[in-house]
Amino acid sequence: MGRTKIHKPSIFQAQLQFPASRGTFALNAEHPLEGVALKTFFIALFALTFAYIYLVGSSALNVIARKDALSQAAQVGATIGNFEREYFAASQKVVPEAGLSLGLAPVAKTAYVYRPGTVGQANVAHNEI
Repeated sequence: MGRTKIHKPSIFQAQLQFPASRGTFALNAEHPLEGVALKTFFIALFALTFAYIYLVGSSALNVIARKDALSQAAQVGATIGNFEREYFAASQKVVPEAGLSLGLAPVAKTAYVYRPGTVGQANVAHNEI
């Protein structure tokens, strides 16, 4: 029951005859390396997308970790300053006479400021993410 179909194209249909020789370029034939090149392209695209997401995420996490480290450094500095103040107050070795042996001179009008809490302030650059 093999029926053969005979198709005659109309005058409005065109038919392109590409050369079938091995040395020429044919659009209707797939190149042997075309599948490999397409797979390589998609693997490279996936790898670059993954690398981009990883690098952007890690840089954002590094900015957050830096801000956290700066705040912890300020807290540690304040704690150390409080411990030093308490040590000098407890040891009673810091007296005006000890300053003369270090080469310090007395000051006429002295005003002391007590500031509880942090001893210093960390300067943070405002050009971060």
